[in-house]
Amino acid sequence: MKPIVPSHDERPGADRHPRGMILDKLDTRIMARLQVDGRVSFRQMAQEFGTSTSTISSRVSRFEKAGVVTGYSVAINSESLGYDLTAVTEVTVSRGKLPLTETEIANLPGVCAVYDVTGEYDAMVVAKFRSRKELSSFAKGLLAMPFVERANTHVVLATVKEDFRLPL
Repeated sequence: MKPIVPSHDERPGADRHPRGMILDKLDTRIMARLQVDGRVSFRQMAQEFGTSTSTISSRVSRFEKAGVVTGYSVAINSESLGYDLTAVTEVTVSRGKLPLTETEIANLPGVCAVYDVTGEYDAMVVAKFRSRKELSSFAKGLLAMPFVERANTHVVLATVKEDFRLPL
């Protein structure tokens, strides 16, 4: 990842972050605003932050080029689309086959996240399903994968918080 470089050496109020990124208060405000509404216009942000549209545009472009902003998406209430079941699955994989298996799992229908983790298991998978039948098919398919040694699936009873926006 390329470091975010300020337009001049050190901006007042700028913080140095890991990997050499230097973010000032405006950078942080822009990123926070984009997390709330990725469709907000540069013009609207410029008005809110008391700066020019070109300043907002150039900073967002810099975030994209540096790989800090990797894309734009919409937050969807999965239950409103019938995805009433969320499962968290702990997976143990044969030695040396973890990256291959995680990639294969990541491409399965309903999979929202795959995490390579420390501890008793090798990976954690978060997936959403419309029915018990879909969940059952997923769990059985996972266990049928050639390098999956063990899978322990937990069904989520209630979602207390599900928000991947970062506190900036």
